[in-house]
Amino acid sequence: MSSEKQLPARVLIVGGGIIGLATALQLLRRGVGVHLLEKEERVGLHQSTRNSGVLHAGLYYKPGSLKARLAVRGIRLMTAFCQEHDIPYEVCGKLVVATGEEEMPRLMELLDRGTRNGLRGLRLLDVAAMREIEPHAGGIAAVHVPEEGIVDYRSVCDVLAREIIRNGGIITTKAAVRSLTWKASEWRAEGVAGSWVAPFLINCAGLHCDRVHAMAGGTGFACILPFRGEYHRLKRESESLVRHLIYPVPDPAFPFLGVHFTRMIGGGIEAGPNAVLAFAREGYRLRDINAFDLAESLSFPGLWKFLLRYPRMCGREILLSLNKRIFCLALQRLVPEIRTHDLAPGGAGVRAQAMERDGSLLQDFRFAYEKNALHLLNAPSPGATASLAIGEAVIQEIETHF
Repeated sequence: MSSEKQLPARVLIVGGGIIGLATALQLLRRGVGVHLLEKEERVGLHQSTRNSGVLHAGLYYKPGSLKARLAVRGIRLMTAFCQEHDIPYEVCGKLVVATGEEEMPRLMELLDRGTRNGLRGLRLLDVAAMREIEPHAGGIAAVHVPEEGIVDYRSVCDVLAREIIRNGGIITTKAAVRSLTWKASEWRAEGVAGSWVAPFLINCAGLHCDRVHAMAGGTGFACILPFRGEYHRLKRESESLVRHLIYPVPDPAFPFLGVHFTRMIGGGIEAGPNAVLAFAREGYRLRDINAFDLAESLSFPGLWKFLLRYPRMCGREILLSLNKRIFCLALQRLVPEIRTHDLAPGGAGVRAQAMERDGSLLQDFRFAYEKNALHLLNAPSPGATASLAIGEAVIQEIETHF
């Protein structure tokens, strides 16, 4: 990037998740003043830290897409950041397992995608080689992704916040934005905690990015649908069944990846997640209901078209949520020795998934530039891994348009 291109003197960033924080730090490194607004009492309380804790290397994503480019760049920036600041992380590697012959063409396609995306050290493994890495894995073959890893994203968010302040940025928490107005060459953000102004606005509001976009006068963007992902944990006596990360080959007929196994940086093994519509944008439990959020989701025509397009998948995901035995059966495709008594209740996260009015899910990250404002409108997984690279991309977008 050329440092001679014009950037605004200062910006308001709405949203203090990991992407907002990483973007703020990248701007400060370029000499741009930053004031970050976060509605919660602490940064990074939602998607940023309620996820699997995986460092995604970029295997799954379409070559040339933003996800592919920013995941590959992002994992290298993130591991360097963790090294610099002594943040717990581990590059432990991942297996993507084909459970039958019908999955082999898709496994080979993943190997090709990863190679084209610039991943290093990818290997196709037979059963014997696969079980040297994961002795209890099922399946007939696997791709080994050695660059994949795990990290403590809570620590990443805390260090990013610390570095923002150390570099002269401002973070205001409990600062929910209620309105945005463009007047006299400035954006004015109004909230219950005060008002804030800057000549440039960046929307990194995650689960609420569509609402912030609309507040700022944006049009043409559809809707964020909150999908809750629920996890089980392996009981301590069963943790030896999984050493690192074991993932499925994605089914192109379905829009979500499917359940998998993840070793956590703080210890333990998570199994999941499923994907069910949450009844609140921050609905981490079945009983969490926000009437406004739910009404907005149910009145969005794209949701009903999505349900009609994927009835079998939607029904299966609900059964995974309600029935531990069915959840276990899905896990047994990857680790056949898993039994229901090996599983204990785990946590949950909510994915901010952008959906078009025709029911299709946005598959790539999306930026929208409008009137001295840049909106990040779709950044689910691998958004956390790619956050520092997304910050760089934000700067490139501003340089292009400002």
